[in-house]
Amino acid sequence: MNTVIFAATAASSSGSSNPILPATGEIIWSVLSFALLLVVLGKWAYPPVKKMMADRADKIRGDLDAADLARAEAQRTLEEYREQLAQARREATRILDEARQTGEALRADLLAKAEEDAANVRARNEEALRVDRQRVIAELRGEVGSLALELAEKIIDAEVDRAASQALIDTFISEIGATQA
Repeated sequence: MNTVIFAATAASSSGSSNPILPATGEIIWSVLSFALLLVVLGKWAYPPVKKMMADRADKIRGDLDAADLARAEAQRTLEEYREQLAQARREATRILDEARQTGEALRADLLAKAEEDAANVRARNEEALRVDRQRVIAELRGEVGSLALELAEKIIDAEVDRAASQALIDTFISEIGATQA
């Protein structure tokens, strides 16, 4: 600005008019208008702008603080979720272990029940075999007795008293069974 005033003074003192430089009166009025504008702006426009800038800075600071709080809250929530996930994994492992143990116990119970059922079936089969063997032995005794009587009848060619012969045959078969047992 000093250069402009110096150049303007030099031009006016030399008497020659410079087409680029304005007249000295214009320069003075321009400087006075600019100074007046600065004073008016400084008194009425600068304080609201300064207040607006301070409010904006406060808002930005508040937003940054809120973002820090939100980030801390998100971090805390993330830690909680991680802990819950770890706890859920531990619970799942515990449930799987319990299920394995229950499965093993159930398998052992089923195996014991199957063995017991097999033993019962064997016992029933053995009893059925014993009953069938006794029935077959009784049938064989009767059949052997009849055959022996028929053989004896043919041998002596006479009819023998069946009731007396049957008693004799039963006694004979009992004696044979007693000696084999």
